[in-house]
Amino acid sequence: MSTVFFSVSPPSPSFPPQFHFKSFKHLSPLKTTLKRPLFSTTTRSSLHVDPLESDPPLPPSVRTFWKWLAEEGVVSSTCPVRPAYVPEGLCLVPRSLWINPDTVAASEIGYRCTDLKPWVASEEELAEIKGTLLLRMTRDMKEHVESQYHKVKEEIISRHEQLFPSSITLDGFLWAFIMLRSRAFFHLRGQLVLLPLVDLINHSASITREDNAEEINGPAGLFSWDLLFCLKSTMPVKEGEQVFIQYGLKKSNADLAFYYGFVEPNTNRNSYTLTFNISESDPFHREKLDIAAANDLGETAYLDIFMDRPLPPAILPYLRLVALQETDAFLLEPVYKKSIWKTLELPVSHVNEELVCKMVIDAYESARSGYRTTVEQDEKLIQEGNLGYKLEIAVRVRVGEKRVLQQIEGILEYYHERRLKEPGLVGEEGETYCQPKKDSIPTL
Repeated sequence: MSTVFFSVSPPSPSFPPQFHFKSFKHLSPLKTTLKRPLFSTTTRSSLHVDPLESDPPLPPSVRTFWKWLAEEGVVSSTCPVRPAYVPEGLCLVPRSLWINPDTVAASEIGYRCTDLKPWVASEEELAEIKGTLLLRMTRDMKEHVESQYHKVKEEIISRHEQLFPSSITLDGFLWAFIMLRSRAFFHLRGQLVLLPLVDLINHSASITREDNAEEINGPAGLFSWDLLFCLKSTMPVKEGEQVFIQYGLKKSNADLAFYYGFVEPNTNRNSYTLTFNISESDPFHREKLDIAAANDLGETAYLDIFMDRPLPPAILPYLRLVALQETDAFLLEPVYKKSIWKTLELPVSHVNEELVCKMVIDAYESARSGYRTTVEQDEKLIQEGNLGYKLEIAVRVRVGEKRVLQQIEGILEYYHERRLKEPGLVGEEGETYCQPKKDSIPTL
């Protein structure tokens, strides 16, 4: 397997972002080879040496790859990087080349930033995801980055201009943030880590494990020894095959589009997030908040509903907790504290269950009223094949969310027909709140 050290100078901070989606279609995939060349750093005095001179000679594939790097402007004659042979490993990167919080803290500007908390598209493209959670995620993130930029500019950049070689624009700051979120690894020590060249590794839906990286001790230079980042393939690979990893088993298609710029055709990635909260004006706010916290939830709960998967087990207990009124408030007394969550897994009372149904129906109808197209219209757009790459992703996310909402509607109808009749929570005429008012809302 090939192992790689690599050092890349970042683009100018004023690089204008055009769109957040990350695509690797123009990049050569990482493949395995039985040879052991890697790119290692050199000293300044050895820069006059031909970087491709090696004993034993470098294989043709490495020479071809180096030529591609030079043509793309990644390496130059002054770049202190050259191929070399090292022990076996996949994409080995010494700690000295990592960019993580420790690297930033040790830099010249790092200690000045200790108080700071660590998709860009046109308005026309954002209009295609109107009503989706992806649009909300995009706008929220953009607002957050803009506020952080102004804070950084005021508290850091303007006070230490000598530390910055060129002006840092909002576009440049946004581009840097996008690069961090789309290319960083999350698995080592629970930190974001940028690793040169390793970020070329592609995602595959066929990979079902996320343990794709580890730290190992190994040679990091001619006379040095250090921690190395080591990429792991969780599936057997043959010589010449592309190596893939899994970007996140729990990520929805909206997440994949938001962070990486692609979606999977697998409908299991389609999801919709229902948001509910315990109102601050609730007379039992504190008691409910304590119970929610004891069950790993908060004042606001974001409940992800995935296509063709069971409902999150916490959704009904949380909603019944939120809906508890004075008539059922005895369940909030300390004597029931240890058993209340188990109790909330089943209907509490007619009034409580009606409120639960009403909350879900309101959320459902509000969500589907935000879309300007139907599922059938979206599917026709995709089948016609006239959409650009980014617009097709937007439409696929949109239609995926609407399919999940249709699934929620089916769950509500089943709940009305089966679950409510058994405990006698349906009126004499069969009326409940668990029936969407289909005539008042446009069809999905």
